[in-house]
Amino acid sequence: MKIAMFSDCYLDLVGGIVSTMNIEKAELEKRGHTVEIFSSAYPHSKKEIAEMAKNNIFPVPSCKLFFRGATPVSRRPIIIEKWLLKNHPELKDFDIFYVHYESGCSIAGLRLAKKLNIPSVQVMHGREDMGEEKLIPKGFRTFVARSLNLFHSWYLPHNVTVHRDNYLADTTAKAKMWTMMVNHANYADVVITPSEHFKNKLIHYGVKKKVIALHHGIAESKTTIKVSPKELKEGEVVNIIWHSRITGEKRPLEFLEALNILQNQYGKKNYFLNAYGPGPDLEKAKLYAKIHKLNVKFFGARPFDDVWETIQKSHLDVLVSYNFDTFGMTLIEAEAAGLPSFFVDKDMEEILPKDSYVLAEGPSPAEMAKALNDLIEHPERIKKMSEILLKNRGTLNINNKIDALEKIFKELKK
Repeated sequence: MKIAMFSDCYLDLVGGIVSTMNIEKAELEKRGHTVEIFSSAYPHSKKEIAEMAKNNIFPVPSCKLFFRGATPVSRRPIIIEKWLLKNHPELKDFDIFYVHYESGCSIAGLRLAKKLNIPSVQVMHGREDMGEEKLIPKGFRTFVARSLNLFHSWYLPHNVTVHRDNYLADTTAKAKMWTMMVNHANYADVVITPSEHFKNKLIHYGVKKKVIALHHGIAESKTTIKVSPKELKEGEVVNIIWHSRITGEKRPLEFLEALNILQNQYGKKNYFLNAYGPGPDLEKAKLYAKIHKLNVKFFGARPFDDVWETIQKSHLDVLVSYNFDTFGMTLIEAEAAGLPSFFVDKDMEEILPKDSYVLAEGPSPAEMAKALNDLIEHPERIKKMSEILLKNRGTLNINNKIDALEKIFKELKK
């Protein structure tokens, strides 16, 4: 099959969406499919663009100066559509348009699918309502959400309006972001989410198209490599790894505050945190750790091979976002190595096997510190959790997801 992937979160970025797309592209190509990726990007030289083209990866027309935080922004969908039709006429013969994210490049992919009469599959990755709340200053959230919603409605019909409520759309800004997400999903032929809990939320707010929950997977090599259960001996330093973005929605400063409480209130200093990942809060996190003399080392953005090496040497993985992540790729990356995870959001229980993780009683730094202290005082739990993870890691194999994707694509082509 010929599959075109569209995303506003891919080139020049790191994160779960990028990892997912890379893994899926590699496996689909291994099975003989043709996969081309189109993404917004920062400016690149002709040589760089030519090198990307060898791997069927193409930057679409993007803004040279305007960007969202650290994310490049594409030009208007109409401009991208014209560019695609002129520079990639092969798209008219493709079988599936496989779309990720909900901004300009992704909108263009959905619109072009309709024009060319090609089936479209939309992956709804994340909680844009919470992302907007965490990334935009309080006084500007409603304005930004209204503006994004209006921009989106210029290109895709908004037949559903989400109103403020006491559930997830408890502000006007959040209601506007849910309106955008729901109408974006409804324009595709089939919708995929990475988890059941996010699927249910989208349906609750008005997604009418068929929604399929498919957990992400990881490379087969990571699920078959020989790994021994993690083991923490009493009094031994607990090696913790953070490998998410250092940004507000991931709550790195709250976790650092928990470590401060752990060492001052509970007197536990026998921990060490290796923090991987870039982000706008990296310098704040470094400063906080320095002021409070925390046992932390920051690495910034590093190749995944470096992260994987540290994962294998750690005792505990950390993902402390709350009411934000719909899946959490870091959780299954850790699971593949038999590394137990620590989190605060009950939704994440769907991702990992029962009794294989540490769930804090709540998201506050005090509750996190209490859970960490309890783990340090009962180090035998690490091995028990690790053994459960290793027994179940075969389910993480990307082949399982690709089998399901191929079935979806084939049914759409009938």
